[in-house]
Amino acid sequence: MDYKVKDVELAGKGMYLMRWAEDHMPVLITIRSRFTKEKPLKGVQIVACLHVTKETGILIRTLMAGGAKVALAASNPLSTQDEVAAALAEEGANVYAWKGQTKSEYYDCIKMALKHGPSITMDDGADVVSELHSGKGDVSKVLGGTEETTTGVVRLKAMAERGVLKYPIIAVNNAETKWDFDNVYGTGQSTLDGIMRATNILLAGKEFVVAGYGHCGRGLANRARGMGAHVIVTEVDPMKALKAVMDGFEVMPMLKAAEVGDIFVTATGNKSVIRGDHYKRMKNGAILANTGHFNVEVDIKDLESMSKGKIKIRDSVDEYTLKDGRKAYLLADGRLVNLAAAEGHPSEVMDMSFANQALAAEYIQKFGRELEPKVYDVPKEIDTAIAQLKLETMGIRIDSMTKEQEKYVRGWSEGTE
Repeated sequence: MDYKVKDVELAGKGMYLMRWAEDHMPVLITIRSRFTKEKPLKGVQIVACLHVTKETGILIRTLMAGGAKVALAASNPLSTQDEVAAALAEEGANVYAWKGQTKSEYYDCIKMALKHGPSITMDDGADVVSELHSGKGDVSKVLGGTEETTTGVVRLKAMAERGVLKYPIIAVNNAETKWDFDNVYGTGQSTLDGIMRATNILLAGKEFVVAGYGHCGRGLANRARGMGAHVIVTEVDPMKALKAVMDGFEVMPMLKAAEVGDIFVTATGNKSVIRGDHYKRMKNGAILANTGHFNVEVDIKDLESMSKGKIKIRDSVDEYTLKDGRKAYLLADGRLVNLAAAEGHPSEVMDMSFANQALAAEYIQKFGRELEPKVYDVPKEIDTAIAQLKLETMGIRIDSMTKEQEKYVRGWSEGTE
């Protein structure tokens, strides 16, 4: 079998981790049951670049149950759960992932996955699409792809606008059952989990700075407030800044926030959000973390150039001693702290995200040849079906409209009576 993992002997523990996840992902298990019978992905070669976690393992099992062959690389050098990678390799997936990859090893693994010749790609950050479009694989046989995260969607839309995107992409990230749950509740909880596991600090009473008030930043800000922190939001978008104000958060520029913050977390999808000018103003002992996809939001080069020493003081904590004697603490090498220092999003919320991935792959297999090389939203009927199925698995029932109400919302002639 073709795979490259840290230690295949870890497979047994990986099986247990995935069994736990399966017990908390009923929507995806329901989809798998249908896939097992219908085999809608028979003959499909999927090349996926995703965080190799126990939840991803359940998605891979579902795709394989549907008849697909899967080659899987990690979408972050530090996010792989080695036990899960080993278990998936044992089950027949071509896995190229281990925790602690160098930059060159990371891209080598993507290239190994691409050698399998994808007909569908699955991305978390658009690195597979980027590599394919850079001549690292055969694009001609690709029907379409999916993208899991905001950062990747931004990259892919930029490619489409420039006319260089060669096949259609479904933006799984933009589905309501992903965007409004995974990004908000998943990121909020798992980011705090990563910070707590890395540092074991008390959040209550701390000045907690969130850079970016998109869905991820909003979820994080609310969770941090719930644990007793005083939350400050920084933004460049007037509309998002206004939302943060109306939600009860203090909003200010990062230069001002740098003077008062105890903990800083970036969630913007942009680069150098925290940089040299900010480090100069920070209090001694400031903690820096990132929950955006790429490790560019906290400017590490600036931090290193301003420091006279660095030691790894805890597993996921590097202590930088600045030239004036102040200390700053960088978590998880500036990578996604929720995955590099913890386990990522809870299974229950990834249940909907990966249900979107599975059904989007089925949709591409059916209709990919009819789509133009653009970025598409998940079809509304898929999004709604996932929401309905999630409610059913939670034992929750909702109302349905009467025929009179259906007629009313489709009409225009009735007004004030």
